Amino acid sequence: MKTILVTGGAGFIGSNFIPYFIEKYSDYFIINLDLLTYAGKLENLAEVEQHARYKFIKGDICNRELLEFIFKEYDVRGVIHFAAESHVDNSIAGPEAFIRTNVNGTFTLIDVARKYWMEEPFVYKSAYEGCRFHHISTDEVYGSLGETGLFTETTPYAPNSPYSASKAASDMIVRSYHHTYGMDVVTTNCSNNYGPKQHNEKLIPTIIRKALAQEPIPIYGDGKNIRDWLYVLDHCKGIDLVYHKGKSGETYNIGGRNERPNNYIVEKICSILDKKHPLPDGSSYLKFKTYVKDRAGHDRRYAIDATKIETELGWKATENFETGIEKTVDWYLKKFLS
Repeated sequence: MKTILVTGGAGFIGSNFIPYFIEKYSDYFIINLDLLTYAGKLENLAEVEQHARYKFIKGDICNRELLEFIFKEYDVRGVIHFAAESHVDNSIAGPEAFIRTNVNGTFTLIDVARKYWMEEPFVYKSAYEGCRFHHISTDEVYGSLGETGLFTETTPYAPNSPYSASKAASDMIVRSYHHTYGMDVVTTNCSNNYGPKQHNEKLIPTIIRKALAQEPIPIYGDGKNIRDWLYVLDHCKGIDLVYHKGKSGETYNIGGRNERPNNYIVEKICSILDKKHPLPDGSSYLKFKTYVKDRAGHDRRYAIDATKIETELGWKATENFETGIEKTVDWYLKKFLS
């Protein structure tokens, strides 16, 4: 049995990943280390709470003493690092927490892993040669695209928010531990995730929540900002592939090839709600769409070229946006109406 430390596993992506991972691999014991800030909820993991190969520990990745205890007590042989502050608006209002968690936390975590797994630079301890550190990052580190073009793994970093800057810094820390110490690391940069268990503050849950409450649905600016949407389970499958088969020291971009402007997102969700939970007067939920003041420094377009992970590792998104959003709306209808 091999112990894998998953950080931030009570958050949106982590809480979709852990049940998938435990079910697929019978020889892994999963430790979920999560501070349970506002974005992490244990009810997200109800389906594995009593699982024999799962343990939750509440704690902070900035706490070196705790990390050292976990590595030694459970003989951690792999890390999949989700834990991060991730909401752009919150990073604008309070950037310090993002630097602390995303930069200092990532450094502390990878440094503890290095010292536990390695004798010296480029020399792993006996029986620890297969230990890998997988860092989960975002396409926002690349900045904003114009009307054409895609982010690739060689796109220069140009972060435009405190959030994306903190993630860019964490990416560089992980990269440096590969080149300086010879650590077995991989990094994945994903596009916008959506699906079950996402925090209510994010765009898609907000649209559904506000519509069902018959309240104004807030859309930034002119609603023409474009994102590449990735169904969360497709992302989990990509992480699985990179963790097990990715080349050490490499970065892999995971994107859904589903570029959609925010206006389309709200229109599509409202049309689904019109069918699945119609308003009493027969009108469309779209009447609640409301444009609000744009976010400061709002990037116009993100889009990922996923060719590398598709060709090298055989990954491909199963869901397109139209199939994935149906499943997502169904999940939130149960949540918000139960």
